[in-house]
Amino acid sequence: MKRIVREHQFKFTASVILLPLVFVFAMWLVFWVEMKFNVNFHHYGIYPREWFGLKGVLLSPFLHSDFQHITNNSLALLVLLAMLQYFYKAQTVAVLFLGILFSGFGTWLLGRPSYHIGASGLIYVLVSFIFFKGIFTKYYRLMAVSFVVVLLYGGMVWYMFPEVDQSVSWEGHLSGFLTGLSMALLIKTPQFGKPMHYEWEHPDFNPEKDKFMRNFDENGNFNPPPKIVLAEEEDSLKNYFSSSIKVIYEFLGFKKETKR
Repeated sequence: MKRIVREHQFKFTASVILLPLVFVFAMWLVFWVEMKFNVNFHHYGIYPREWFGLKGVLLSPFLHSDFQHITNNSLALLVLLAMLQYFYKAQTVAVLFLGILFSGFGTWLLGRPSYHIGASGLIYVLVSFIFFKGIFTKYYRLMAVSFVVVLLYGGMVWYMFPEVDQSVSWEGHLSGFLTGLSMALLIKTPQFGKPMHYEWEHPDFNPEKDKFMRNFDENGNFNPPPKIVLAEEEDSLKNYFSSSIKVIYEFLGFKKETKR
């Protein structure tokens, strides 16, 4: 079913800036507490296939091992969360919550027996969702966004494989990528449908009430219904082609001359 495209739906609001700032601020707050009070929250991360490790599904995105780890993830999230909120505002909450939940659960199922921490799984969710959703919608502006994502983060695809870098959670990266792809397929974006130019494209269109469509039968054959002529219309037609005035026709003959 075709839907209406709202050409002016991309509006810059404060939430485009606030969402990434608040999320990144929460990450740095946890990291500051660890550094300031010399504590370690790594045991709140994901520990695969152990029940106590499930708490890390929701908590691990806010935990980081060192300054470089949190800096790299912060820069990526500032960009990707702003993109998500600006281009997919109606889907932002679902993508964030489901992305964290399912990418974390995938890491819990696939991961090595160690604590997995960091927001890189969420980053892979966002990269995958924004890229594939732009391709699936076939909307030229979103396809351009997908191209930008490839330019910025295309090299991340290699870190989903175990042999590239054993020091990173490739399981979390792979889970995040697959989660983003799945959500791009399942989460609907009705605001990016094709524009409707004709009445028959509207979802509430009833062909039985359309004068033109009534000329076709259920098999698509042109079969206009018989025209019903009212008695008043029939009398008016007869009166139009008849007259009470007496008409006399006179035929004149022509004399034919002959030569002798």
